[in-house]
Amino acid sequence: MPRSTRTLFSTSNNKRSDGWIAKELATSRFGDKRLDKRFERLVNHLWNGVGNSLPFACQDWANTKAAYRFLSNEKVTEGDILASHFQSTQARVVQANVKVTSPILILHDTTEFTYKREPFDLIGVTNLIKGGAHKYSGRALHTVCGLFMHSSLAVTTDGLPLGLAAVKFWTRKKFKGSKALSKKINPTRVPIDQKESFCWLENLRESTCLLARPEQCVYIGDRGSDIYELFCVAQAQGTHFLLRTCVDRLAGDGGHTIAQEMQDTRVKGFHRVTLHDKNDKATHAKLAIKYRRITVLPPIGKQKCYPPLVLTVLHASEIDAPAHRKKLEWKLITDLPVRTRKEAIEKLDWYAMRWKIELFHKILKSGCKAEDSKLRTAQRLTNIIAIFCIISWRIFWMTMLNRTCENCPARTALTPGEIGLLQRMIKKKTEADGPASLSECLVQIAKLGGYLARANDPPPGNTVMWRGLARLSDIQMGFSLKTAQ
Repeated sequence: MPRSTRTLFSTSNNKRSDGWIAKELATSRFGDKRLDKRFERLVNHLWNGVGNSLPFACQDWANTKAAYRFLSNEKVTEGDILASHFQSTQARVVQANVKVTSPILILHDTTEFTYKREPFDLIGVTNLIKGGAHKYSGRALHTVCGLFMHSSLAVTTDGLPLGLAAVKFWTRKKFKGSKALSKKINPTRVPIDQKESFCWLENLRESTCLLARPEQCVYIGDRGSDIYELFCVAQAQGTHFLLRTCVDRLAGDGGHTIAQEMQDTRVKGFHRVTLHDKNDKATHAKLAIKYRRITVLPPIGKQKCYPPLVLTVLHASEIDAPAHRKKLEWKLITDLPVRTRKEAIEKLDWYAMRWKIELFHKILKSGCKAEDSKLRTAQRLTNIIAIFCIISWRIFWMTMLNRTCENCPARTALTPGEIGLLQRMIKKKTEADGPASLSECLVQIAKLGGYLARANDPPPGNTVMWRGLARLSDIQMGFSLKTAQ
């Protein structure tokens, strides 16, 4: 790239960094001002080149080499990279609590990043998978190279993501499945701090400490979070949880289980929900709702360590499910009281928000293409994934902002330069009509990513948003080149 063009591109990036990136990373401290500057510049490059490789995003060898050095620096960890974002999340949660009185939902989930690397030592392994026999070894089991990430995402009850509150990365030195472990030991008797599931407890503690509002937080998790120790930690922290349960625990005096007690519980009401199939065709399902306050006992091997807890068990089961799909059935457990049908439906709606963290992980993998990175060590990969977490949250936030805050001013999410360019693209807007709204600007970005904006189309999703943001970055650079001539 000619020197004049490279200088102009860097200047354009610096101008954009005065916006959300500079604010989001304002409290970053790596103990070296040069690392602080390089971090902000690297986030800037990756934001402008969403979904592209490091060399493509950095544009020249000097910036690419500096990025590689930053990611491999022993002083740089994923905790340092995300520290400022965590503080910004805390500020957004405080602001959200000022405006509304509804709780903040903390969504928990684990995802896996896989890479094609041999040998696996520098990164680690995550799994063993079955496949066709290898042509040389004849083995039908193959080792998967990769990383695990357990993340905790704070969202409002409207679905607006406020940011990450905690993140954990790890790999497995030697994979052992639950069946192999059960032949030697009883997994229920293993201390929780010796299991991978301990990450659920760690993230709950760290998120609660960060947000400093335990009574206003509700932790949401799938079946993997159905851990009795998690219930006790949440009670000790003074916070709340709403989890999908898969364990039929002892209840009451220990002579029966939760399932047996729920069988004797009458249906308290019905609720209709709308489902969408793979072709986005809407269908309706009628759910029968049961809920009951039950004394739940800890596992037999841990009854001396943990006390019984009085929890609410909520079951929602579909009536007359069609034969072409699986019956919809949710079994939830929470420490929150459920006294009416309205409160039960509210808890079901909160749990339905858990899908938001799946979308966040989708943006990480499909939008930022975290699994396409060619970096060859676990440290470098966790560092760049941590940066992608910040970028993915921003894309997700902009997508949901269009659905939850249509009347907000455009400057809430966009820089003046971006607003000016989008204003030129919006055909219906003229100077006499005033500035474009946030919704109009975000829809225009989505159009750049392939959104058609027809009358009956749903609001733009994450895919068209990250495509549109990448195109908007290219348009900005071209506009800067033209105006500089």
